[in-house]
Amino acid sequence: MKWAAVEPGVIPAWIADMDLPTAPEVIEALRRRAGGDLGYPAWLTDPSAGPLAEAFAERMAGRYGWAADPALVRSFNDLNQALQVFLHTCTEPGDGVAVHTPAYHPFLSTLEVMERPLRPIQMEPDGDSWRFEVPDLTGCRVLLLVNPHNPTGRAFTRAELTELAEHAERHDLLVLADEIHADLVYEPYRHIPFATILPDRTVTLTSATKAFNLGGIRCSVAHLGHPGARKALEAQPPFVYGSANVFGVEATVAAWRHGDAWLERTLALLDRNRHTIAARLPETFGYRVPEATYLAWLRVGRPGLAEVFEREAGVRLNEGADFGPGGAGHVRLNFATTEPILAEILDRLAGAHPG
Repeated sequence: MKWAAVEPGVIPAWIADMDLPTAPEVIEALRRRAGGDLGYPAWLTDPSAGPLAEAFAERMAGRYGWAADPALVRSFNDLNQALQVFLHTCTEPGDGVAVHTPAYHPFLSTLEVMERPLRPIQMEPDGDSWRFEVPDLTGCRVLLLVNPHNPTGRAFTRAELTELAEHAERHDLLVLADEIHADLVYEPYRHIPFATILPDRTVTLTSATKAFNLGGIRCSVAHLGHPGARKALEAQPPFVYGSANVFGVEATVAAWRHGDAWLERTLALLDRNRHTIAARLPETFGYRVPEATYLAWLRVGRPGLAEVFEREAGVRLNEGADFGPGGAGHVRLNFATTEPILAEILDRLAGAHPG
């Protein structure tokens, strides 16, 4: 998808795929599965008993100190599907959903189509980073927490998460915590699972796809700490939302259990890249070095410049206006590429910026 959507000579730096090889441990796991048993998996009727749930719980405990219960894990195709499932089963049209904005644009489209009004929690520039103030959340049913944040790359602090937890308690909110970028946090910042702060209100959504470059694998997990969300999901027909496929499970388990050496090498490259952007792009781009993710949020001054950059600089970016309130006048750049390609991208952008 990343490459098919651009014309020859245009560098795709938009959708969040890496320009990097897949971890060899993942490839080997897929080869073993493809050359072996492709029958019905033993965990088909009880996903919480399978290797995906166990690997998720192991990773949360080992990496983040969170004792996640594998019995509360369910599999989905991807986070967009999981979000829509929980909005469908746990809310009604007209229920407000609080989201930090600018926000991942498919989530905004979901809220619009499902008639769940957006309540923006606006991210504002604050020196070299970002801050937010929580508005009145009366009328909201859900806090959709994207942490680390896409597109700003902010990794929220414990104090900020505690404040959000207090609002969730006060307004009786279901918290849908999208933590798909958790493994892409740079030193000295830390990812704190929201379920360690407010476990009984939180459904944690995550996947290995972003950190391990597995977007086509189509496998994600949800940890259902919220009893009401569990009850609502269990009331649905057992196969109506499908389940993860054997290749998705194999790839995810291999990544989480055996892919950390690959991930550390990749993080070192991404760390260099995020600082290279700061060194090479003019200050007029208003770039703040992200604390997490491989996405750069650039201020370019006016809406519509993503199209200009693609036409005049040969670089495809995401248009900031698509990310909702606070997005106009920005573009999003994916810097998960090799250093020579990133250098070419930055040279092209610098040469085409209207100033």
